[in-house]
Amino acid sequence: MAWRNAGRALQVLLLQPPAGAKSLTPRGPAASYGTSITSAKIQVNGVHLHYQQTGEGSHAVLLLPGMLGSGQTDFGPQLKSMNKQLFTVVAWDPRGYGKSIPPSRDFPPDFFERDAKDAVDLMQALKFKKFSLLGWSDGGITALIAAAKYPALVHKLVVWGANVSVTQEDVRIYNGIRDVSKWSEKVKKPLEEMYGHTYFAKTCEAWVDGICRFAERSDGNICQELLPDIKCPTFIIHGEKDPLVPQAHAEYIHKHIKGSRLLLMPEGKHNLHLRFAEDFNRQVEDFLQ
Repeated sequence: MAWRNAGRALQVLLLQPPAGAKSLTPRGPAASYGTSITSAKIQVNGVHLHYQQTGEGSHAVLLLPGMLGSGQTDFGPQLKSMNKQLFTVVAWDPRGYGKSIPPSRDFPPDFFERDAKDAVDLMQALKFKKFSLLGWSDGGITALIAAAKYPALVHKLVVWGANVSVTQEDVRIYNGIRDVSKWSEKVKKPLEEMYGHTYFAKTCEAWVDGICRFAERSDGNICQELLPDIKCPTFIIHGEKDPLVPQAHAEYIHKHIKGSRLLLMPEGKHNLHLRFAEDFNRQVEDFLQ
């Protein structure tokens, strides 16, 4: 059945930790060259947000993860391999995800706007006056909203696996992964280790409810009206084999952000930044420079 295939795809593509994630700790003198990855928490909007930071470049970049994601689980190859002389890379755990617990994750109607404000305020708390955003999946939606609402702070924008509306087709896909007991053990294990089974299962169900609620709006709108407000250089990447986000979503974003670029990766799926990390990092670094 289609929903089973979609659910399996999400398990494999969205949530599986990248290979080599344990290799992030530097050895020997590497840390003296700015290659170490620090981990800390800082209070933002009444919440202690966890983040990782690496590099010593003048160009600050924030990585925004997807549903149930965190910096390390979603961005291992970027934290490890992005150019640390050119960039200072920050990867955050949104409130209720990863190590930014408490609070428990919830999904009020404005949860994307709340994440966008948290993300921007985090970077300001870390004393970055201007920065670029790299957003994947839900994090891509958050990044689009942040770029539209806080244009003076955002230098450049990269999004992939994002959508600005929810269709009935999307709803079918989301409902296909509602019950985590149907997920493979390989995918469930790291998330259960991070969150515990009850929190993991409850949060997944709550996310499905929260994201599907947008389908009840006119045109399934999440943030379509904000796209014309994005003035920074924008790079949209889409995997042509992404089973979770139809290509029409990427094309819509491209059409409605003036001057944006769209790159289609023929073999890319939803996790193209993990599966093709070297190519992805190169394309993004070239755009950001």
